Formats: sequence, structure tokens, C-alpha cells
Amino acid sequence: MGSPQPRTGAQQLLEEQGVRPTARRIAVLEELLAEPNDATAQALHDRLRRRGEAIGLATVYRTLGVLVDAGIVDALSHGHGELCYRLCGEGHHHHLVCTGCHRVVELGSCELDDWLERAAGAHGFRPTGHRLEVQGLCAGCRRG
Repeated sequence: MGSPQPRTGAQQLLEEQGVRPTARRIAVLEELLAEPNDATAQALHDRLRRRGEAIGLATVYRTLGVLVDAGIVDALSHGHGELCYRLCGEGHHHHLVCTGCHRVVELGSCELDDWLERAAGAHGFRPTGHRLEVQGLCAGCRRG
């Protein structure tokens, strides 16, 4: 009887979030673990294919959907008509996204709740959550 395979960080993360760790999910999540900023589904698919993974683009999209639904990754809308995906820290946070180099900075503190309650209340809304993605240019892209 062989010894069990060691768990990867991706596998452990999936298990901790109650997501069945299939080979495809692990592969996609490993690519996101190696990404310092964000990536489109197409970019992840290209990287996986280059490293020899036999995975279809539709499978990458489905897998990313599962990961977003489980709260493991965030989907950012700053791409030109395509979502970008990022493995984020836990808890409520927002993003600063550079439109030049795609650098992403997580903002951990949020002071929008009081303002949002007032603004939504003025229109008869009751907020149940919010996401904020600020687009702009990082210092490096502004200098370039």
C-alpha cells in the first residue's frame, strides 16, 4: 500500500472552505495562488495548457464560478469586458486596481457602512452588502 500524497495549499484551502478538491479545481487554484494580482479565465487557461494540463476553457470558467461562490476568490470587473479573478484575503475588503499594470491592492478597512445606510435609506433601499473596486494608475505606471 502506497503512502498518501501530501496535500497542497490549494487542496487544503478547498477542503477548509467545504469545496471538493478535484484535480481541475486544485490546478486552477494553484495558478491563482501563484498570481500576485489577478488573471482572466483565458489567461489561467493558457497557463494551465502551457504546463501540460488537459483542461478546457469552459471547465476553467465553471471552476472559477465554484471558487467565487465559495468565497475563495474574488471576481473583479476592471477587465475589458471580462472578469478578472484574484485569490483574496479573508473578510470584507475592497480593491484598488491599476488599469495600466493590473496591480491589485486590497483595502482591509471599510468605512462605507454608515454612508451607505444613509444614501440607500434616502432611496428606500436597505443595503445587504457592497463591493468597491477603485480603478486608477499605480505610482509605477504614472511615472512610466
